[in-house]
Amino acid sequence: MKIRILIITLLVTLLNSSLIGEDRPNFLILMLDDAGWTDLSSYGSRIQTPYMDSLADEGMRFTDCHAAAPNCSPSRIGMLTGRSPIRAGIFNYLNPGTPMHLQAEEVTMANLLQDAGYATGHFGKWHVSRLNSDQAQPEDHGYDYYLGTDNNAEPSHLNPENFVRNGIELGMIKGYSCDIVADEAIGWLKAHVSEKEQRPFFTTVWFHEPHVRIASPPDLVSEYETRHPDINRREAEYLANVANADRAVGRILETLEHLGLDEDTVIFCTSDNGGVNAFSNEGLRGFKSNVWEGGHRVPGIFRWPGKIKAGSVSHDTIGFVDLLPTFCDLAGVPLPKGRHLDGLSIRNHLTKGESIDRKHPLFWFFYRVNPSMAFRQGDWALISNTTDSQRRKTHAISKEDLPIIKAAGLSDFQLFNLKQDLDQTTDVKEQNKKQFDKMKAQMMKVHKEIVTEGEHWDLPVQNTPKKQIGK
Repeated sequence: MKIRILIITLLVTLLNSSLIGEDRPNFLILMLDDAGWTDLSSYGSRIQTPYMDSLADEGMRFTDCHAAAPNCSPSRIGMLTGRSPIRAGIFNYLNPGTPMHLQAEEVTMANLLQDAGYATGHFGKWHVSRLNSDQAQPEDHGYDYYLGTDNNAEPSHLNPENFVRNGIELGMIKGYSCDIVADEAIGWLKAHVSEKEQRPFFTTVWFHEPHVRIASPPDLVSEYETRHPDINRREAEYLANVANADRAVGRILETLEHLGLDEDTVIFCTSDNGGVNAFSNEGLRGFKSNVWEGGHRVPGIFRWPGKIKAGSVSHDTIGFVDLLPTFCDLAGVPLPKGRHLDGLSIRNHLTKGESIDRKHPLFWFFYRVNPSMAFRQGDWALISNTTDSQRRKTHAISKEDLPIIKAAGLSDFQLFNLKQDLDQTTDVKEQNKKQFDKMKAQMMKVHKEIVTEGEHWDLPVQNTPKKQIGK
């Protein structure tokens, strides 16, 4: 009897130990808003970003990292769920008045890690549902604590008036948005460390910078005007804006080190979609809102001291949809059942340098633009329009658009070899018929699948003038 009790006690102890998970890493996602592939100095930018660059020096920098969509709300939802945002019914950014949002039945990284005993916090731009509404809130998606905004910092990054903390509207807060977000994240981390029962943590720090309306510290603006006398004031404001966000990142990193959390924390640093400036997407075709590479290829840096080789550079293709399966793998958390995930775990690539064996291509669908869909398989990129590409598309998807989105097919396919043609200027489908036919069949199947699965929202009638996007 005593032996039996001892065995049960040992099993309970082991179970509790595994749930507390002293060996399980913390997770921190740092994300800029609208910064492009080449907006960090480690990616060749003129902007000085020493703190984000330090993550690359101490971890792995990806040259072929991709957002889940070419604009903000869908991209964030793809990151949280590991699924194409179209599967979740998110066809566009969440404009005011839309019923579209990340519904409570979707399973996020925060849900899974919270259930596994992680402390969870969100700081900064939210934009996957309307805060303080009947739509699913951050707590429904697995967050214990949050400070966020529906969309952008309003009226600008300076002295924003639209932050909400755990359901309480805060009114105007003095300072720059990135500092407000960093301060809150730092305070939460300090409170977390003081908890009696130490738990691992998962947190998303989603900065508003450098999305418009931009406001940057005058000293930094002057510094960039001096550094680059050939640029105009607007450009100097932008460069300074990214640099200011980097300073905020630096304060978070210093806090992790001071609290003794840096060695046990997996950090992923990125941007939510491609940039809006030519210099933000050097060498790529397209910008934010395009399915060309410039619309969704973004900086991507992982750091995990002692586990990820310092100073390593990866040319393997990864996407935001890979984060959920990767973090679950690292935390020993089972993947959600009954959900189609579009990503895969890249754990062995990060920690052992093994090549990523991606059996299902990464893809992007954004109805508002032409071309409308992109597929990536190794160095190959397949691009297509929708069959209604000549119809004028609205900026905010309206009631009349959704039935057409679901009924339209794909047409006007183009194939590019990115190894030879990164800026996608030469269609090579005729010279690579076998590759083209294979990817075209895959793309058509996936497109039909995701638009069928996506929610059929009761959208409002379009009241604003129609605007052709992506021509």
